[in-house]
Amino acid sequence: MKKQDELFAGKAKTVYATDDADKLILHFRNDTSAFDGEKIEQLDRKGRINNRFNAFIMEKLKAAGVATHFEKILNDEESLVKKLEMLPIECVVRNISTGSLCRRLGVEEGLDLNPPTFEFFLKNDELHDPMINDYHILSFKWATGDEITQMKALTFKVNDILASLFRDAGMLLVDYKLEFGRYRGALLLGDEFTPDGCRLWDIETRKKLDKDRFRQGLGGVVEAYEEVAQRLGVSL
Repeated sequence: MKKQDELFAGKAKTVYATDDADKLILHFRNDTSAFDGEKIEQLDRKGRINNRFNAFIMEKLKAAGVATHFEKILNDEESLVKKLEMLPIECVVRNISTGSLCRRLGVEEGLDLNPPTFEFFLKNDELHDPMINDYHILSFKWATGDEITQMKALTFKVNDILASLFRDAGMLLVDYKLEFGRYRGALLLGDEFTPDGCRLWDIETRKKLDKDRFRQGLGGVVEAYEEVAQRLGVSL
């Protein structure tokens, strides 16, 4: 598999074409950003950790029957994935109240949400990823009605799988986002699942073990990511 031109550089990943039109290479960089890119730093080892962490989670999901774009790890910071037609939508599940949910609704942090909340957001940094609903998605043809149903069902299936996985390792899966794309007529899970895109708390102390450590200036970001990986048995 030959790496070719850079196609897109996001906040923490770069996407490259390959000599196979159906495959892409994801490069997990050491960049860390928050607040739509207003706060950016380089954190040593982060790209390698996220690459390994994402591969571990994607393999767990695949084994549980969730189809993903992940193919294999290529090296410390790169993975091979299927080329998807990505939907411009983020699917967010919240199991515990924190972050923007508290700011928007005026609820206290740390409430167990039963049932978990589900929210759609438009993936658009310039607009700060506004919240949207099924009607927006259908009206602007960002996805079909069947795809909306599938995204909701798959996101909650992922919640069942991963909440249990993290709980067994002494952690709470507070919330997370997923992105989906089309591949040969099927809807697959795309993008990544790392501590960059989810919130994880220690089950006993509720110590934050995710990117909130960066957002809130708590320090020890990479060390927290490494702790999460080690608890899960991810080979770094």
